[in-house]
Amino acid sequence: MKNKFITVIVLGSLVLGMAGCSSSTKSKGTITIGSKDFTENEIVSEVYALALENEGYKVNRKMDIASSVIHTSIVNKQIDLYPEYTGTGLITVLKQKPVNDPQKVYDIVKKQYNSKYKITWLDYAKANDGQGIFVSKRVSDKYNIKTLSDLQKNASKIRFASQGEFDQRSDGIPALNKKYGKFNFKSSKVYDNGLKYQVVDQNKADAAPAYTTEGQLSQTNKFVLLTDDKQVWPPYNIAPIVRNSVLKKNPDIKETLNKISKHLDTKTVTKLNAKVDISKQDYEDVAEDFYDSIK
Repeated sequence: MKNKFITVIVLGSLVLGMAGCSSSTKSKGTITIGSKDFTENEIVSEVYALALENEGYKVNRKMDIASSVIHTSIVNKQIDLYPEYTGTGLITVLKQKPVNDPQKVYDIVKKQYNSKYKITWLDYAKANDGQGIFVSKRVSDKYNIKTLSDLQKNASKIRFASQGEFDQRSDGIPALNKKYGKFNFKSSKVYDNGLKYQVVDQNKADAAPAYTTEGQLSQTNKFVLLTDDKQVWPPYNIAPIVRNSVLKKNPDIKETLNKISKHLDTKTVTKLNAKVDISKQDYEDVAEDFYDSIK
């Protein structure tokens, strides 16, 4: 009985000792991550979340915030960080004129976000979710169309599937006409944006506007994204932006998220989007699989 009593005391002391050690261990705390309300931003935001959890943070996720209010959300400290686009920061938030050089755009937004909003732009990825035009593979092969210059030269043979506003927007057809020369398409008919790939695939049209990381563009046997060889459109490189106060308290966030950006290029992000938008996988599963492949 005496030995049993001693054993209980010893075990109790060990448990209390371990509890004391645990309580003295400094927690990395909680980070609140947001995302915009579309596939790509959800995926990238979830990858950030997984990376931070792997580093010992507790992550509070606030996904699907409307693009029109997410900047306000981070400024008002409702979220600590989210994936943003350099072009969006420059044009939509800072209300500045488009700049075509990716590094110059980044330098501007990095400096002004820091001074105006106390927000830091971490490294930007090569992934560029900007404006573009794609053509069908058959048309690309038939007329050797690989660039926007090629498209302009062959415009009289091309049936353009517009989305209406693209014909009028300052960064749409007017910008192309100014930089490349007039695009005199064989025809231009307005289609719903959600139908553009179907319309081109069914040979009802030959070309259409697109964003450069749309999942359907991974189907390179059907569609060819044209190179903007005269750099009409500003870059929209993706990058994590973080409130300065959060980064000051948790400086290791910078290294953790910058490692993610090194793995994100346009081709990779397009394929990730395709897994959700075409293959109908959950974005959380796609993000987890991708993070597991790079960590």
